[in-house]
Amino acid sequence: MSQLVVVGFNQLEDARNAMGRLRGLERAGRIRFEDTAIVERAEDGKAHVRNEASGTTETGAAVGAVLGGLLVFAMPVVGIAIGAAVGAAFGALLDKGVSGKFVDEVKETLQPGRSALFLVVKDADVDALMPALRDFEGDVIQTTLDEEAEEALRQALH
Repeated sequence: MSQLVVVGFNQLEDARNAMGRLRGLERAGRIRFEDTAIVERAEDGKAHVRNEASGTTETGAAVGAVLGGLLVFAMPVVGIAIGAAVGAAFGALLDKGVSGKFVDEVKETLQPGRSALFLVVKDADVDALMPALRDFEGDVIQTTLDEEAEEALRQALH
């Protein structure tokens, strides 16, 4: 079962830096994400949302590329268009990620100079996850973790 974790950081760049560390854990096979997003509210009040590539997006793109590549030989222009459409549809069918509406709600409440990291975690080694976040200051905005794991996350974020 996937878990939702939303962490608000006190510094603008902290969500990006934390995501970088978590991607390192992902490459090492210690965590798997279904979806991720970063929201940053600049000092001038403008909010920026970065949807990170999720496994769903990558799978949809790969399927579309393969189908498009096969069809390109038969009908070049049509093959590219069909491949792109099928890839997008396949990604949409698999999409179980972060709701855009929920991201917008957090974006509206985020104070200038802060950032938030949205994670839909498919599988994680908790022993690796907490140390990766210990250098950052922030707070847990929302989570579906059990009470013990949520408290450990709160402690890791100071």
